[in-house]
Amino acid sequence: MAPAPALVLGAAVWEGGRASPTLRRRALRAVELWQAGEVSAIIGCGGEGAHPPSEAEVIRALCRERGVPEAALHAETASMSTEQNIRLALPILARLGTTEVVIVTDRFHLPRALLTARRLGLTARGAWPEAPLTPRRVKAILREIPAFLWYALRVRR
Repeated sequence: MAPAPALVLGAAVWEGGRASPTLRRRALRAVELWQAGEVSAIIGCGGEGAHPPSEAEVIRALCRERGVPEAALHAETASMSTEQNIRLALPILARLGTTEVVIVTDRFHLPRALLTARRLGLTARGAWPEAPLTPRRVKAILREIPAFLWYALRVRR
């Protein structure tokens, strides 16, 4: 079975175009998967937030810096949410000829991302980077509970 592409979900870009720690961890986890031969390509997801460039462009740059060839890198640069990250990546996946993905995001975010991907017709599994438990992460984990419930009740194909 051929490896599926990695779909790296976006996170904040900080002032000066620097990746937030979350975005950096996700991108570097995708690089690890690429280097291990576990994914066939890397699709960065995420539009431009408070600071340029887009999250997807920063993901691509981080991957390129670590040796992933340009031909294996793709970017979805318009999305502003988890659902949009995945939905707007569908045309890229179609061009790659697959409906299978490895979603790379934080572990606590993965259930909602997988639910969304499956509802959009994808065969999805997840991968996540290790991350320290900080007050900011605890807040993000707690935010994920109502977000998952909202997606479970609302997000449809």
